[in-house]
Amino acid sequence: MSGAPENPRHPATDRPPPEAWAPARQAALRIVRPLERFLKIQAASGILLLVTAVVAMTWANSPWQHSYEALWHTPISFGVGGAVFRKDLHFWINDGLMVIFFFVVGLEIRREIHAGELSDLKRAALPIAAALGGMLVPALIYLSFNTSKLTHHGWGVPMATDIAFAVGILTLLGKRVPAAMRVLLLALAIIDDIGAILVIALFYSAGVNVVGLLIAAAGVAGVLGMQRFGVRQAMAYVVPGTVVWIGMMVAGVHPTIAGVVLGLLTPARSWFGEEGFLHEAGDALSEFRDRSKSAANDKHELFNPLSRLDKARREALPPVLRLESQLNPWVAYGIMPLFALANAGVTVGQVHLGLEGTSAIAAGVALGLLFGKPIGIVVASLVSVKLGLCALPRGVDWRGLLVVGAVGGVGFTMALFIAQLAFHDATQLGVAKLAILVGSLAAGVGGMILGRALLSKGGVAGAARTVTEAETSTDM
Repeated sequence: MSGAPENPRHPATDRPPPEAWAPARQAALRIVRPLERFLKIQAASGILLLVTAVVAMTWANSPWQHSYEALWHTPISFGVGGAVFRKDLHFWINDGLMVIFFFVVGLEIRREIHAGELSDLKRAALPIAAALGGMLVPALIYLSFNTSKLTHHGWGVPMATDIAFAVGILTLLGKRVPAAMRVLLLALAIIDDIGAILVIALFYSAGVNVVGLLIAAAGVAGVLGMQRFGVRQAMAYVVPGTVVWIGMMVAGVHPTIAGVVLGLLTPARSWFGEEGFLHEAGDALSEFRDRSKSAANDKHELFNPLSRLDKARREALPPVLRLESQLNPWVAYGIMPLFALANAGVTVGQVHLGLEGTSAIAAGVALGLLFGKPIGIVVASLVSVKLGLCALPRGVDWRGLLVVGAVGGVGFTMALFIAQLAFHDATQLGVAKLAILVGSLAAGVGGMILGRALLSKGGVAGAARTVTEAETSTDM
């Protein structure tokens, strides 16, 4: 039996590009390969966010703090002739780039509704109950500290969970965490995102302008019309998508909601599918082979089979899955860290907890995240199970729920985003940001400690036995 590989690589694929300089390419690979290995770690996005937040805090409290503030107020203009749209860099990050973040959130929701945890009500019952509890209790804790009209509008801040951080913490716990527990956290976080989106749209948007809604509706109609004509190239939808974004902004609804709307409109079914891909790719490769022999002097003949092959690759998977896969790295390692850099910087010396309402904001946000999330998630889940509305996933017991609740208290990205909308006073916003960072850090550390204490290396099997015993006792 030969030890040769079944699909040996062609010598040309092992060589560098013809225009590359070998020493420069080797130097680049020595830099890039460790980075690629880091990015393959599931916790990498959360680690990068944490590093970015530390950089922002350090910068905002350094002798160069004025350059930090000045950077985000740098004006950037787009337009032609007299029609110029001018906003600062902070706007383009929070209201522009974050549209892509919310678009990916919309894609995740669309995928889960079509063929995921949210496609079946029975499977979705537990994460829905957990998410609702995890949103309601933190809001109530915040309002219990903030009865004044000066500060009560920040109740939405501690409601959100940061998926990247939460999943990253579970990943760092390693084999202690069963797969069902990760799935539960992901489903819970997605439903939590839906709740946060609704809160932003309903409570943190300005008065609705009908003209803006009509503009957004025209953009949505453009998207649907293009889909009916069979337009499949994603870039073709940038124009109607921009119309939706402009319409939302004119309407007084936060423009990032446009990203969610467009994500939910993305098709969730593939055109070719796996079998169609194999058939079309096979035909395209055969055509390429035949034409390459007869087109020795005219390589233009090869464009047609290559185009067919590219189309087959593009249409093998549903657009919702393909776009999510393509955009996730850009969001996780580009947009979210940039957002954190622009928003996590709090000048501690300018945070005055002695001013009216500021200590209440700090307590409401930090305690809402640290205690409200786990209490809400665990209590709502256990009550739902006791009422027979749902069942715990096999391999997850109350200990796993407590860990999920604890890491769910890491709000960060979405919490910072809602804080920007809730607090227009600079002092209140600074206090809220600091409370988010403190509460999220405490929740993350608490989740790690609880995970190591409650989910020992034999904890997965023990949890499975506990759930089995609970199910047996329930059936008796």
